[in-house]
Amino acid sequence: MIVMKNVYKKYSNGVVASNGINVEIKPGEFVFVVGPSGAGKSTFIKMMYREEVPTSGDVVIDGVNLATMKKRRVPHLRRNIGVVFQDFRLLPKLNVFENVAFALEVIEETPANIRTKVRDVLELVGLSQKARMFPDELSGGEQQRVSIARSIVNSPQVVIADEPTGNLDPETSWEIMKVLERINARGTTIVMATHNKEVVNRMKHRVIAVEDGLITRDEYGGVYDDEI
Repeated sequence: MIVMKNVYKKYSNGVVASNGINVEIKPGEFVFVVGPSGAGKSTFIKMMYREEVPTSGDVVIDGVNLATMKKRRVPHLRRNIGVVFQDFRLLPKLNVFENVAFALEVIEETPANIRTKVRDVLELVGLSQKARMFPDELSGGEQQRVSIARSIVNSPQVVIADEPTGNLDPETSWEIMKVLERINARGTTIVMATHNKEVVNRMKHRVIAVEDGLITRDEYGGVYDDEI
């Protein structure tokens, strides 16, 4: 599903964020990406949805090389990759239903398909009863669930989650993780960057540790080391 081969990323200020990364993530995996601030974790994640482009090397998702992809193809790519951010990024003047539907409207889905898909995905994330509410009427956890619903309404094969529980309290964080687990159980590949040691240690999925632009550990059922 995701392959990084000899990936280097050097920024214009001279910082090397990726220093020869090689990794493969299989379809249906749930992978945590961990590491200290400034380790290259964010760059690692951003290259998977082409927010950043490697200086050299290949980043291949479902057979498509993002490193050589034409810029005009990026919007099409992002229709097939769901992205969840720490800060929700909801449209404040749209209600829950409309926020999720927006992802389908931009690709010109029919109104009937939009109604069906949005209803189904809101049920999956537990927000069926709040479809007409606006973001400022929701808790932080509910807003994040709307963000997740929007990211998966196109039925992407991959969901990239960048610190999705970073602004949430522990109880709400677990609610979000249960939602991501349900999505993963349907066959969607999940790659999640996080600093949340408790989540990583309890869920026991694959852990990729990034430090100084290198993968320092890659283990199934691994834990988030105290020193990271």
